[in-house]
This record gives sequence, C-alpha cells and structure tokens, in this order.
Amino acid sequence: MTASKIVAAAASGVGGAGLDVDEVFSTFLYTGNNSSQTITNNIDLSGEGGLIWLKERKAQEGHRFIDTVRGKTKFVRPEATGGNYTLDGGFDDFTSTGFTLRTEAGWSINSNAEDMVSWTFRKARKFFDVVTYTGDGQARTINHNLGSVPGVIFIKQTNTTRDWVVYHRSLGTTKHLRLNSTSASGNDSSGEYWGGTTPTATQFSLGDYFAVNQNGGTYVAYLFAHNNNDGGFGPDSDQDIIKCGNYTGTGNTLDVNLGFEPQWLLVKRTDADSGGNQAYHSWAIQDSMRGFTAPPYGSSNGYQNILWANQTTEEGKRGNAGTANDGVQWMPTSTGFQVAEGRVECNNSNSNYVYVAIRRGSLNIPEDATKVFSVNTSGTGEISANVWNIGFPADFNFNTKTNATARYVLTRLIDGKYLHTHDESAQQNGNNDWFDNHPTGSLNLSTGWWGTALNVITWSWKRAPGYFDVSCYTGTGVHGLAVNHNLGVVPEMMWVKQRTSNNDDWFVYHSALGNAKWLELNETTAEQTHQAAWNNTSPTATQFTVGAYDGVNGSASATYVAYLFATVAGVSKVGSYTGNGGTQTIDCGFSSGARFVLIKRTNSAGSWWAFDSVRGIVAGNDSNIYLDSQDAAVTSLDLIDPHSSGFAVTNSYTNASGDSYIFYAIA
Repeated sequence: MTASKIVAAAASGVGGAGLDVDEVFSTFLYTGNNSSQTITNNIDLSGEGGLIWLKERKAQEGHRFIDTVRGKTKFVRPEATGGNYTLDGGFDDFTSTGFTLRTEAGWSINSNAEDMVSWTFRKARKFFDVVTYTGDGQARTINHNLGSVPGVIFIKQTNTTRDWVVYHRSLGTTKHLRLNSTSASGNDSSGEYWGGTTPTATQFSLGDYFAVNQNGGTYVAYLFAHNNNDGGFGPDSDQDIIKCGNYTGTGNTLDVNLGFEPQWLLVKRTDADSGGNQAYHSWAIQDSMRGFTAPPYGSSNGYQNILWANQTTEEGKRGNAGTANDGVQWMPTSTGFQVAEGRVECNNSNSNYVYVAIRRGSLNIPEDATKVFSVNTSGTGEISANVWNIGFPADFNFNTKTNATARYVLTRLIDGKYLHTHDESAQQNGNNDWFDNHPTGSLNLSTGWWGTALNVITWSWKRAPGYFDVSCYTGTGVHGLAVNHNLGVVPEMMWVKQRTSNNDDWFVYHSALGNAKWLELNETTAEQTHQAAWNNTSPTATQFTVGAYDGVNGSASATYVAYLFATVAGVSKVGSYTGNGGTQTIDCGFSSGARFVLIKRTNSAGSWWAFDSVRGIVAGNDSNIYLDSQDAAVTSLDLIDPHSSGFAVTNSYTNASGDSYIFYAIA
C-alpha cells in the first residue's frame, strides 16, 4: 500500500487507524468579544464539513445550528419552528481547525462578555452527516454518506414555519418526536413520516407528510450514527464513540451501559406524563466541559449545568426537585451513565427515555507530555491573578502554596468539591467554576481561593489512554468489588480516597509493592500489608479490585475517587529503585529530563517528596513540597538533580543505601 493510500485509509477509518473522538466532536467554551475571534477546536470544518451548534449559556437566547452544507450565512433554531434565519454578523467562517467569529449583529453568537458553548459535529463515516433536499410530496428515499444505519435524524423544513421532526432508532418508523417540543412521541402508523421503512447505511425513507416532504419545500437533515461494536474509531479502528439508545425508568437509581464514558449526552422522555409534568420533558443536554459530575446524586455532590435543545432558557444548576431548571439528573460512569432516582424528567417508573451519547476523550496514547501535564507557579503563564493558563482542558489538579498551607486536589468528575492530600478529610464544598473555562486550558482559582497568586504552585493532568485516568465508584462493603476504569492498560500506581468520610486515609497501590501492600498518601508511614486493600488481586487494563475495608470499600453509602497512573514511553514513568548511598541516575526513558518527580521511601518512614522543573530541579538545593504535610517547601537540601534521561537522586533522604523507593516522573 502506498503512503498516500495509508493516509487515506487512516482518515476514513478503513484498514488502519481510525479517526479519534477529538477529530470529529468538540465541546468548546468561549466568551464573546463583539470583534474578530478565532475558535480553535481542531475540527476540520472547511475541508470535511459539519455542524456547529451554539448557545448562549447565561441568558435566554436561542440555539443556533450553522452547517457547512447550507453555508455560513444561514442558521436554524432547534427550539423554534421558523425556517432559515439569515446571518449578517457574529459568525464569520468555517476553518480547518474550527471557525472564526466577527462583530455581533444581535444573533447571540459573539456578544461582548457573554459566555457561550459550541458543540461541533464533523461529517464523518459512522458518526455524523448533513443532507439537504427538496420535497416532492411523494414517498421517496434520500441518499446520505453516514456509512452506517442512522441512529437519530433531525429534519427541519427551511423555507417556512414548521415543527422539527426526529427519527430515533429506539422508536422505529411508526413514531416520531419533535425537537422543538416537550410533547410525547407521535404515531406514524401510515408511514407519513418515515415511509414505514427503516433507514439503511446509504438512504433514509420519507412519506408524503409536509413536515418532511412537502412538494417544493426545502429541508435539512442532520444524521447521527449509532455504533454497535462496529464504530471503526481509534488506533485499531475497533472503538465505538456514539450511541443512540433508550432506557425505561425504574424510579430508583439506574445505570445505563454504553461501553464507554460519555462526554456529551442528549436525553428526552418520550411518553406522555399523566401527572401533568409534560412541560418538564425537554431535550436535556449535558457535557463534561460545563459540568457533568459523577455519582452519587444529591445536594452534597458537585453540580451540573443543563441546557435544553427545545428551550431558550439559560443553563440551569440544581434547583428545586421537579422544576425545569433542576440540575443533577444524569451522571457519567466509566461505562455509561447513572440516572438519578425518583425524577419524572429522567427516571419515572416505567416511563421511556431516548438518548444520544458521545464518548469522552481521545482514544490515542499521548506522545507529548506537554499536552497532558502542566506545571504553573507565580509568574508563569497566569492570565490574571489565580487564573492559570494550562494549555489543555485539565481533569485533575493539585495546587498549594510554597509557604505553609493546605494541599488541594480538584477533579473535573467531582467538580465543586476538593480533597486534601495531607489529611483524612472528606470532600468539601468549593468553587463550581474551577474547570468551567476556555477548553484550551485555564484553571480558575480566583473565587475566594488564594486571594493572590503569590507563592502558588499548581500541577494539572489530562486523562488519556495509557497515561492517566480517574474513576469514581460506590462501595459495597463486600470483598472483591471490581471497579471499572478507562486507563486502557494495567495501572502501575493508584491513589484511592473515600469522599464521604473524615476518617479514612488515602490508599496508594504501586506495582513495585504488589497487591498485598499499600501506602498512605497523607502519611509518612512505610508500606503496610493487609489483603483487605486490594483483595490480593492485581489490577487489569479495565478494572481494579478492592477488599472490604473502609478506606477503599466501605458500606454502600461510601463513595470513592481513584486516580490511576501508568508509564508511557517518553511521557511518564512509574517505577522503583534501591538506594545506593551515593548519587544514582534514574533512567525514565526521557530525552530532556523530568518536569515533575514524586518520590516515596517504602521500607521505612519517609515523606512524599514532589519536585518540578518550574521551581527548579537543579544541581544544588531544590524546592521540595511534601504531599503528606502542610509544611512550607523545603529549599535547603539537594535531594534531586537533573538528568536528560530522567533525574538523579543524591541525598540520604532519597537514596539511602539499601532502602526501597517508588517514584513517578513526567517528562
């Protein structure tokens, strides 16, 4: 196969590497400036085509659908019945890496200082397509290029006022929904809408009803794929990234299995509500950039911002139960999502719901450490005081001050809560906007956090296959609980913390110690032996196992967060060494040294020493922060030296003869 054919095969997802999630879908947050602005979400719209879905988040303004097929001067609104709207400002053009904006003209696309969300869907086989056609008033078929049977189709007549019509595979060809309405599914027993024929991988059928096929009418159709173990995405072209499914409410907490963790979710209840709550059966949208937090549901858990495709309403945080602005309803898990109990909007007993879900994150192992790890300190890249320029959307952040103060852990999956590495305390309430920023990477610590950026040090990680993952779970109190994760390789180090208890240590697994030992991140103690931690079971590429111990698996009311780390060649290294009493080089396989190093002595007491290149990994005294203590950074010892392959250890604290050490380093 020639080089050009190999490239073509990779691009099409056939016979080689498939497309990545990040190449076909993006949630991008931006703030309007009423001027020229470039949105770089790395989606090729000018070359491949697709749809941009825009919504102002904090105001009652309509949604905007702008697609490359109808062009940059038109949009339609999913919450409205009107046809084409003409764009004369705000939106500028499609690009190979996203889109550009210009001076606003009242369309709420680039209004000054307004917070916006954009969801971009690239045209790609087995993911998404856009089709336009002219109606003929007769039963017919329409060709498409989705390359698989559509799971969902949105259709809008664009030359006149008309309801949107929605096909969903779970309802079949005898029913339809309306995107601009809360109404239950309507009947189509005569084939007026879908011609009584199920769509195929190349066509969908229409009846003669004017909403989908009026003679002379103009229409746009947006087609979403449904991957059923045939997605064709990822490095081996064998991964699913989009599911169009359904579930039946139980009234109790309900888990829906997708086979992946979602980053974007659209849900609609399809049956009529005899209790008079039909007005709340909107098309709800959640995404991981604006706040899509892990279970459990309840007032003690983070927050979620919901937007509704059929409403102009601003995004709603948790309100009173049973109101249209109620917040936490669907929560991501490692394999799908969990539905809150006792809610007519999302989990009414015996009621029916349909959804579209898109997979979280990249499917590729990272090759550049700067794309998945960032270190910032006072004077290094902050946009303004305590707003830190990271360069990517962070999933996990550790921040503190180099003078004596607490060590804070922030996690996107439990946004709005924080933990301390230096003590046993449970998660505590914090700022709901830490990660809710520009997705190319700014972390907001400005609201009542440090007050000033002086002496702050902050480290940030992005979740990526083979490198780093986060998993939240609920305990059972039973030995052998298997917890799912999405690291994709066997984790070499794990940190586990109970979120709901003030009396449980951080438990640390490390491959050098095996499955019968653990360390405590908040303590200096040596390795401990007890089968109750990891149940004498080594982790796998998809699960890790815990015993019946409060710190890792207490009662069914105990909730946990686990951070999983692994070695990626040239990016990160999880390892161990034995001290030699002199100077010892630790080869991590890097070429330009380590930017971050964490070291812990395991056979006897010793602190968790953290170093980074911004504060200085130098041939001399280093600035060392203890993760297990609130003490100020130690700057009077030479504990570590730079080395191109990784780092060198030079002191009896980090290299005592015969002592055992574990480490974690990032290039």
